[in-house]
Amino acid sequence: MLSLLWILSIILVVIVVYVIYKYNRFIVLQNRIDNAQGQIDVQLKRRFDLIPNLVSTVKGYAKHEKDTFKLVTEARNLMKGATGMGTKAEANNMLTDALKSIFAVAEAYPDLKANQNFMQLQEELTGTENKISYSRQFYNDSVLKYNNGIEQFPGNIFAKIFSFIEKEMFEAKGAEKEPVKVEF
Repeated sequence: MLSLLWILSIILVVIVVYVIYKYNRFIVLQNRIDNAQGQIDVQLKRRFDLIPNLVSTVKGYAKHEKDTFKLVTEARNLMKGATGMGTKAEANNMLTDALKSIFAVAEAYPDLKANQNFMQLQEELTGTENKISYSRQFYNDSVLKYNNGIEQFPGNIFAKIFSFIEKEMFEAKGAEKEPVKVEF
């Protein structure tokens, strides 16, 4: 009788330790997603802050390109008000398209392409775009690991018990999925 009680106690302790492990694992994955989302926000903010400098530099050379500047300003404002991963992804896609338009304008003005301020801003934006890409990749990897954990057995049982829900991926839409056309 005493040995049966010990065996049941050990089984109960193992189950409790496993539940604690799974719960803590989900918390770690959620925190990693929050961190990754914060890194995306930091890089999007950096790009958001660089855009007015880029626009003012380009405006000096291309005064009649008002539609392009209006598009960039609208995209920037949309990014400023974006909340949640879906709206941030949409605003990011619009802003990326608008920046492509700015660089297309720059191609039409050789003096602008040689301007040191423009070159520095373009280099910083390129670096920021690379950091945004890395941050998005890290975020999506973290979301994938978390979502797999809450969908696979026995994690799905613990996810339901502790109300862990699926997270949204940061997805490229529209023009970002299409190949870039380079013409000479």
